[in-house]
Amino acid sequence: MALPPFHLAFPVDDLSAARAFYGGLLGCSEGRSSDEWIDFEFYGHQIVAHLAQGKAGDRGSSHVDGHGVPVPHFGLVLEMAEWHALADHLEDSGTEFVIAPTVRFKNKPGEQATMFLRDPSGNALEFKAIADPAQLFARQ
Repeated sequence: MALPPFHLAFPVDDLSAARAFYGGLLGCSEGRSSDEWIDFEFYGHQIVAHLAQGKAGDRGSSHVDGHGVPVPHFGLVLEMAEWHALADHLEDSGTEFVIAPTVRFKNKPGEQATMFLRDPSGNALEFKAIADPAQLFARQ
């Protein structure tokens, strides 16, 4: 059974920069917009960038498998081929990563490819792919 799409609203400092990042770099199509917000189609889900000066960005980090994971963050679990294609595209585009494309929990339940980056407002995004999708919620 397919899950319904999610909706996520988040703050940004600059709508033009958000449009270039989400629309240009990530290839998200744009939906409705105003002078204060932009809807994007994010891999079948709706995300909304709301203009809110000084409210964006992560506030801390959490230690996960040897990395300082930005908190809060949002992102997607992709198919492995999609993840590799996106990682290649971001690397070719000169993206600065918080955590470069890597595999964590190697040879353990939940083994995953992951990468973290920030949008121009400092919001952290994670893209991951699970080696065995049935292990998405597996405990270590």
